Amino acid sequence: MRCSTSLLIFLTVIGLLPFGLTIAQPLASAKMEIAMPATGLINHGPEADDTQEKGAFGGVVLNKDKQPLEGIAVYLKGTNYTYVTNADGTFSFANLPSGTYWVVFASINVKPSSKVLTLLGGQSISWQVILAERSHEVVSIEVTSNRSRPGTRHALGQLADTVGTAVYAGKKTEVLQLSDIDANLATNNARQIFAKVPGVHSWESDGSGVQVGVSTRGLSPNRSWEFNVRQNGYDISSDLFGYPEAYFNPPMEAVERIELVRGSASLQYGPQFGGLLNYVTKQAPKDKKLGFESVNTVGAYGLLNTHNAIGGTNGRWSYYGYANQRMGEGWRKNSRSNITNTMGQVAYQVNDKLRIGLDLTYMTYINQQPGGLTEAQFAQDPQQSNRARNWFNINWLVPALTADYTVSSRTKISVKAYGLVGQRNSVGYTAAITVPDTFNVAAKGFNARTIDRDWYSNVGVEARLLTNYDLLGQTHSLATGIKYYRGNTRRVQGAGSRLSDFDLGVTTPDYSRDLQFGITNFAAFAENVFRLSTSTTITPGIRVERITNTGSGRLSRNFATGVDQSINDDSKTRTFVLAGLGLEQRLLPSISLYANASQAYRPVLFSDVTPPSTTDVIDANLKDATGYNLDAGLRGSVSNWLSWDVSYYYLNYANRIGNLAQLNDNGSSYVFRTNLGTTTSTGLEAYGEIDFLALAGQDATLGNLSAFASVASIDARYQDYKITSVVAGAVTETNLKGNRVENAPNYIGRYGLRYSYHTVSVTWQFSQVSSQFTDATNTQKANAAATIGEIPAYSVQDLSASYQFLASYSLKAGVNNLTDAKYFTRRSGGYPGPGILPADGRTWYVTFGIKL
Repeated sequence: MRCSTSLLIFLTVIGLLPFGLTIAQPLASAKMEIAMPATGLINHGPEADDTQEKGAFGGVVLNKDKQPLEGIAVYLKGTNYTYVTNADGTFSFANLPSGTYWVVFASINVKPSSKVLTLLGGQSISWQVILAERSHEVVSIEVTSNRSRPGTRHALGQLADTVGTAVYAGKKTEVLQLSDIDANLATNNARQIFAKVPGVHSWESDGSGVQVGVSTRGLSPNRSWEFNVRQNGYDISSDLFGYPEAYFNPPMEAVERIELVRGSASLQYGPQFGGLLNYVTKQAPKDKKLGFESVNTVGAYGLLNTHNAIGGTNGRWSYYGYANQRMGEGWRKNSRSNITNTMGQVAYQVNDKLRIGLDLTYMTYINQQPGGLTEAQFAQDPQQSNRARNWFNINWLVPALTADYTVSSRTKISVKAYGLVGQRNSVGYTAAITVPDTFNVAAKGFNARTIDRDWYSNVGVEARLLTNYDLLGQTHSLATGIKYYRGNTRRVQGAGSRLSDFDLGVTTPDYSRDLQFGITNFAAFAENVFRLSTSTTITPGIRVERITNTGSGRLSRNFATGVDQSINDDSKTRTFVLAGLGLEQRLLPSISLYANASQAYRPVLFSDVTPPSTTDVIDANLKDATGYNLDAGLRGSVSNWLSWDVSYYYLNYANRIGNLAQLNDNGSSYVFRTNLGTTTSTGLEAYGEIDFLALAGQDATLGNLSAFASVASIDARYQDYKITSVVAGAVTETNLKGNRVENAPNYIGRYGLRYSYHTVSVTWQFSQVSSQFTDATNTQKANAAATIGEIPAYSVQDLSASYQFLASYSLKAGVNNLTDAKYFTRRSGGYPGPGILPADGRTWYVTFGIKL
């Protein structure tokens, strides 16, 4: 019922597409409306430089007799920039960000033509373009721009064919403009923020918003670890190939846009199955020496959030910085948070060719974690908690030095050197949730807690080059790059203190576990956009990776006997090659077909071989995972009233590491972590957005009434894999074939309705997620500790509103989980559980902002 209803809504949204186009016929009265996609700002990416001065581009379009051509559509492919030539054949674009653009000249009166433009900051370029007119009789053409009507906002866009020193032609990409989203940014509400990106699955077990855990295509949302997570184009996760969990993400008030590239990002950004997730922060204003922004939020359960930023440009220097402080008591008992985020940027434009910059980001927080619940406890009261002594702490320092050099109008180089000095600390009582955490009379204190600590020390250097060259009458783009990365992690675990506050002391002479892990990574890639015509591209690519893992140290210690179980300086090196191919065919200037195939790779992680300190058991012979992603879709827009992106995907994941529910000799269950053969995930990812008033031909004086549907069907299943177990002394054999993959719902649907009038807007959003399992055997009935079992389907509604007044002031408010639905998205086998981790019930927020 949920799936069929949701697909009906989506098809209703996009079903008007055939009526939005009148195909050109050989009649003088026929018209064809050409429009650029109504999908937001595009020409930015991880290497784009938002701090540079904007440029200008223009010129004149002539026929072979040097007579001006009127009515020629000039557009920058993949962006919202379009222009129709005047009677004198002229066109012009102002305030263009520096970058590489594919300029297309189109009309049914002329043969289409295209050319690559490389624009530097502050540069003004003028072209004279000669177009060949068609010899046969043609029809008249009416070209309209889809630059949004006043009040219309489209939060979802795509990346251009080339951006900075990267290429995205033929890839499935999405760009979210945070300023165009009505959402609770103070708590980084991923359910709202990623609503228009089809198939994004989020874990909602931490209402403080301190960690964003998202995934797509049946992959695990655990701290977004199937993505290569970046900020401004450089890595920010704890360890790329050892422990790639995103313990840090910038506060959303500081983010200008979020860029996602599905699995096809594996060639340019590393071999992850999920692809790229890049947070692009706001930059220094270019038109003032001093700018200021302050955003302050209050909300339910003691939420207080203040975000303050300054920035400006003075001559060749530019600067930007923010300080963000958030605290609250939390929706559940025994949950509170205190989070500090800061960032400083400074850049210097050495000359017209070279710009250097320095970013320094720091985050620290201490969260009290309420622990997990049993099935009965959740049903009774999901806000309750019987874990009062669980604490979690992060300290994260990320420096980055960048240099962008323009060799010529066709070639540019970017270099990023970055690092991470970080800590992850947790202390808590993580026995099964059925075991109470009580005062131990004999020990004259509480039960001993478990302490887990990680120290990260990473460095990386990434150099990229993009060059445009001419071949066989077309301009093509080649992107190449090399990368060096070195990561070091120290991980300790032991018996923590018997106190109740945040205390990192141990009650034994030393840590029982003390391990050192290292990663050394060399990589090189190349992708080339071959433009076979003005409407067809083919993009082959290749990536070579060399990864060396090292591990040593103590796995456990018996303090009574002094006997250690150790790892003896283990080292493993592998070199592999990934390949990919992208295709794109533009059917009309605003509609294109695209397809992509890219290989992926995932090495065994540190966390895969070091079990949590509770119930999990780890297979000693884990293998690296390999596989590939396939995409094929149709995306585009009709004028300013409809935009869409519908695609089919196939994900092959061999040697996938997963969980099996097993029984001990005493009949109790435990989780066994091992390679579970091959899994495949197939499905449909579809997004559509429609402006009803624009469709009806109304101008913006009545406001804008728009609706969107973002749906994904996900069929993630295990293939042939036999498992043997002993039950009541008898050996039994079963097969995982056909079982659903853990944490992979069959369906994710998000829908929204938005009305805006001048500076006021109201948005209602509805989210549906189907049921999912937590282990490969698809156990439905939960065990006593609630670590294994089905996660039921759930639906959530959100309501948000915003008001802009006196030019510089804004007021926002909203209610999350409007109907106070009781649901959960995660069962935890270890910290911060174990057990069910409920999502927040109904909460509210009010935000006041000022920008000068």
